[in-house]
Amino acid sequence: MSLNRPCAIVLAALAALAGAATAAPADAQRPAAQPAAAATDARTEATPAAQSDPGTYGFDPVHTRVLFALSHAGFSQAIGTVSGAAGTLRFDPADWRGARLDVQVPLTRLELGDGKWNKAALARNLLDGKRWPNARFVSERIEPAAGDPKRFQVCGTLSLHGVDGPLCLQVRFNQLKRHPLPPFHRTAGFSATGTLSRAAFGIDAWKSVIGDEVELRIEAEAVRDKYVGDSPKGADAAGADAAPDSRSDSVPDSVRPDPAPPTPANAQPEPEPSR
Repeated sequence: MSLNRPCAIVLAALAALAGAATAAPADAQRPAAQPAAAATDARTEATPAAQSDPGTYGFDPVHTRVLFALSHAGFSQAIGTVSGAAGTLRFDPADWRGARLDVQVPLTRLELGDGKWNKAALARNLLDGKRWPNARFVSERIEPAAGDPKRFQVCGTLSLHGVDGPLCLQVRFNQLKRHPLPPFHRTAGFSATGTLSRAAFGIDAWKSVIGDEVELRIEAEAVRDKYVGDSPKGADAAGADAAPDSRSDSVPDSVRPDPAPPTPANAQPEPEPSR
């Protein structure tokens, strides 16, 4: 009995060692556990999307201005500005395709740098400022530019001089943030360009002196929940009344055609050149 007991103990020990050796390869095949931090680092972080924040913005009449330029008899580009615009912009920075724009520009605030020029431009046979004191643009579609999230083409209808016509503007969205000065309103800023034919809107007088193509540049600031529902800051249309027709004496000399020089009473006909 004393010999059998030690043998049993030795056999049991050998069996335990054999079992451990058999299990070792299976354990070796198991993948090592990854630390939680490493698993987190391996995740791909998504780029944050623009925050959805739909709102209604009104145009600041002081910091919204339309600049226009057109040929002056081919010598230069006559440049003018119009301030005092009013209108509403509804948009969500996360989805510009649903934006809506409706803005009016008071033509009676037109400024060409000369009183006679201003009156001539507002006369009956040009802008007819007394009858049509405002221009209006209403957007119909907005198309984001490829590769630039801040650029858009805004197309809609321009109502000018009693005529409705298509107009597309190339717009850059400058920024949207709280204004740095009190009362710190949330403000959106834009720059836009476009061109139009004045003849397409029935403004076709003085073709030999005033160009047909009008270049537009617009700088605009719209303030959230302010100026909404305001009317255009139009000037007194007396300027238009004072110049009912641009053939009047109020027309600048640079627009009025040169009159034919008077013929002296004792003028003799020029002799024919000898042949």
